[in-house]
Amino acid sequence: MAGTDEDAVAAADDALYVLTAVLLTPAKFPSVLGDDYPEACAALGLAPLADGYGLVLGQDGSGARWTVVIDDVSLVAVAIATWDCGMEYDLSPDERTVVAALPGWPLAVAVAAPGVPAPHDPDPEAVGGPPLTPPDTSTWGAAQRRLGADEIALQWAMWREQIDDAAFLSPNGGSAPGATAANGKGSDGKGSDGKASEGDASDSAGPLGKGSDGAASDPDAPKGKPTAGGAASDRAAEDQAVGDGASGEARKKGPKGHSGIRRVLAEARAYVDSPPPLGRVRSSFASGDARTLRADGPGWSLVARTDDIAFVLLDDEPGEVLPVGRGPELPGLLAALDKMAVRPS
Repeated sequence: MAGTDEDAVAAADDALYVLTAVLLTPAKFPSVLGDDYPEACAALGLAPLADGYGLVLGQDGSGARWTVVIDDVSLVAVAIATWDCGMEYDLSPDERTVVAALPGWPLAVAVAAPGVPAPHDPDPEAVGGPPLTPPDTSTWGAAQRRLGADEIALQWAMWREQIDDAAFLSPNGGSAPGATAANGKGSDGKGSDGKASEGDASDSAGPLGKGSDGAASDPDAPKGKPTAGGAASDRAAEDQAVGDGASGEARKKGPKGHSGIRRVLAEARAYVDSPPPLGRVRSSFASGDARTLRADGPGWSLVARTDDIAFVLLDDEPGEVLPVGRGPELPGLLAALDKMAVRPS
């Protein structure tokens, strides 16, 4: 889809009313598009350039949706940072930086340009192919799982304060030692003509949020609280620990989700020895000296703080958030992942 002809590129660029912009780089990309940077690029038909891209989403004069891809990453980063501070910024990419103009939007955008027709996709025959559309997040799957992990990373304090460290199981069935409580209590624009503010693109709004009554906004999404039955220390997860009083088939299987946690921890450890595709493991700022780690793999996402616990989401555990306690193995694993992770420049 990146091969639209030059006339389409020029037309979309000249008439674009900018609504929002996002980064597509190894360290920061809309995770709803894929588990890693190359996969996210492939969803847009783009080559995974080392420096990445900026995606400018807007409407043309007829109201049609367009995504303009530019190679001036710094320009988009400055625009997003300015909008996040509540200030205006006229994002007007130079034509020489335009890589492609793609019909449609890869993300859901909640605003529209005033004074033009309502957002709609361009005619596929006129633009030479089907337009981009946001991934389906109406049912639980990879896209919604990744959005859920995004939300946990964004609202770590809210999720962490729901965890009672005594709920973590040790290999002998008791409370896991070494779990520590979190210390803290704990881009995307709107308008037109380059004016924007954070929060209108779907990659920043995951499926785990609560409504005004405290209920989850999606019936298949996690219900706003980590699954108590899935809580396990890292050692307990690997040793298939079970809770007190478990017997028979339950003792063989262990608490719900443990086999999935063991698989995630094993695959995450494998990343340390055999680096995965770029962007599968990312590290970003957190409070104090800690880092927020995000790792993804086939059917799973992991969110953790380097000085605390981890949360796991699985494709085959719809709506569940599985905490992993800070036992003897997790700190070393998180430190190793952080060392090899991609970081924002």
